[in-house]
Amino acid sequence: MEPSRLSHPTKSPGNDTDSAPRIAPSPMTRLASIDAYRGFVMLLMMGEVLRFGTMAKNLPQIKLWAFLAHHQEHVPWVGCTLHDLIQPSFSFLVGVALPFSLMSRAAKGQSQLHMTLHAFWRAFVLVALGIFLRSSGRDRTNFTFEDTLTQIGLGYGFLFLLGTRSVRIQWLALVILLVGYWAAFAVYPLPGPDFDYQSVGVEPGWSHHATGLAAHWNKNSNLAWRFDTWFLNLFPRKDPFRFNSGGYATLSFLPTLATMILGLIAGGWLARVDRGAWVKVLCLIVAGLVSLGAGYALGESGLCPVVKRIWTPSWVLFSGGWCFLILALAYAIIDVIGLRLWAFPLIVIGANSIAAYLMAHWIEGFLSGSFKTHLGRDVFQVFGPEYEPVVHGAAVLAAMWLILLWMYRRRIFLRV
Repeated sequence: MEPSRLSHPTKSPGNDTDSAPRIAPSPMTRLASIDAYRGFVMLLMMGEVLRFGTMAKNLPQIKLWAFLAHHQEHVPWVGCTLHDLIQPSFSFLVGVALPFSLMSRAAKGQSQLHMTLHAFWRAFVLVALGIFLRSSGRDRTNFTFEDTLTQIGLGYGFLFLLGTRSVRIQWLALVILLVGYWAAFAVYPLPGPDFDYQSVGVEPGWSHHATGLAAHWNKNSNLAWRFDTWFLNLFPRKDPFRFNSGGYATLSFLPTLATMILGLIAGGWLARVDRGAWVKVLCLIVAGLVSLGAGYALGESGLCPVVKRIWTPSWVLFSGGWCFLILALAYAIIDVIGLRLWAFPLIVIGANSIAAYLMAHWIEGFLSGSFKTHLGRDVFQVFGPEYEPVVHGAAVLAAMWLILLWMYRRRIFLRV
């Protein structure tokens, strides 16, 4: 993604209406907090190699491992763990970085047409890369559109167009997406009493299904599932698509776009030159608390369950609230107070997030196998065989970070 930069403290005409923020035309210093937040998100994903779940089984008497394992897994349906915040954070940060990207490109003299074509090309590449990664190890292309990269790619072109419009239009688009997506699910008819949930990958008596209005968002019996049973079968497949085992869906790119719009609004606040730094922090905190509270209230009221797997509107608000708050904390500590040294390991990862993403999918397996081949298992059992998974994982994670550090020092950054 494009680097995130602080704007130079001069005035500029702004956008197409008076409600547009005053954003400077030329980029100056990188906003380290955005790279650090992005690095934290990617570290959570790369950190799966630590295998906390296996550690919890090896050492059940140590509750810390169970706690860490819980937050290294996705919830079955309703709710949230730290791991569930990876994808919304990554999507949110795409929106945060966009105003700075627009500033940078405008400062280079790029035309609106050039930037628009580049944005839609980037969207295509993200979708293609997501499909490519999902097809690794398969005997044919796996056309699926529910992973992080494809979801971002499907909405990125529209996000760019919104980024060139006023804040008022951005808020309006957000409301339309959330309300419209909620209404579409709410009016979609519930399955009948004879509906065979086993045929769509849901075990009998699954305890996570809701009743009443919230049942419209149940696993593999909702609008998004029905859409995929049509849409995904338009592509060549070995077997007809009937369901996604995790309940994930293509249409989630629409509320994911809403998450990116929240980030776009946050990025617009950070890029403004007519507001003090602590005022920006306060705006992020207030937005985070309001969004988090609204999402939680919608879920508890039964109007819309908080489900990450199908990206319900309440999930957009709930997860978006956490994103606002984490960004506020990072921005206040790193860029406002100026405590940056501790964040350097995260910045190394966040500045090269695409490379980190690819490593988590490809390099991790190669490194893991190579370490065991050349060093043997015994070297990772220095604290006992029960600690071998986390010691081995830590070695793999360290190796991936050192590769990213080498790239960072030589200014090698993978951009899409």
